[in-house]
Amino acid sequence: MLLGVKQIGFDHCVIAVSDWEVADAFYRDVLGAEIPPHDQWWGEYRFGDWKLTVHGPGFVGLNAKRPVEPGNSDLCFVWPGSILDAIAHLEQHGVRIEAGPLERNAGSRGTATHIYFRDPDGSLLEFVSYEKE
Repeated sequence: MLLGVKQIGFDHCVIAVSDWEVADAFYRDVLGAEIPPHDQWWGEYRFGDWKLTVHGPGFVGLNAKRPVEPGNSDLCFVWPGSILDAIAHLEQHGVRIEAGPLERNAGSRGTATHIYFRDPDGSLLEFVSYEKE
C-alpha cells in the first residue's frame, strides 16, 4: 500500500472505433460484450462488472489532450477456458491469430498461456488462459 492508498480496482478502459456496426458485431460476437444502445459519438461494451467505454467515428474527446484513436489500443481479456478453446472460438469467427499460443509469466495472476489477435480497427487484443491444458 502506498501512502495510505487502499487497493484500487478496475472500472473501465476507453477504446475508439471507426465503424459502429462492424465494431459492435465484433465485440458482441467474438468477445461476448453486452452492448446497450449508443449514439453516434459514445457507447459502451459491458463485460459483467467492468466495461469498455467506446468513442465512435468523429468523436473529438472530452477531457484528454490526445484522445484515444481507432486501432491504438492494446487489451488483454481473460478467457474462461483452455487456450485451445479460445483458438477454436477465434477460428470459428474468422479472426486471425497473430501470435501464440505462448506460455508466459506476464498475466496478473502469474504464468498463463496467451494468444494475440486484432479487432477490426487494428487494436491488439489478447486472450489469456490460466487453465492448464
